[in-house]
Amino acid sequence: MLLWALADDPSLNPEAREAIVDPVNDVLVSAASVWEISIKRMLGRLSAPGDLLRQIEISGLEPLSITLVHAEAAGALPRHHDDPFDRMLVAQTVSDGLTLVTRDPRLDEYRIPVLRA
Repeated sequence: MLLWALADDPSLNPEAREAIVDPVNDVLVSAASVWEISIKRMLGRLSAPGDLLRQIEISGLEPLSITLVHAEAAGALPRHHDDPFDRMLVAQTVSDGLTLVTRDPRLDEYRIPVLRA
């Protein structure tokens, strides 16, 4: 979602796009997302801006750090999904009362608030 939002990708769901640009909403970017993007970029599996952190700052998106509470919650989740980055996003969503913007239907099993990307 992050890269689509930064690129204003036309494939981003219009409802998600509206929610992201609405100044009433706090739009957070998890450190887990930046971590995953950085790893995939280094492995050559993803194209992402070299100045990703600057692009996030310019866009007005707010950082969401990974806390000990998030880490413990991610480890305690049922194994509906084994991707550690997605598990962290779910844990942050639950712990902080957030809505997750995603296209991954497997995350529906966690019964968290989701906005389709």
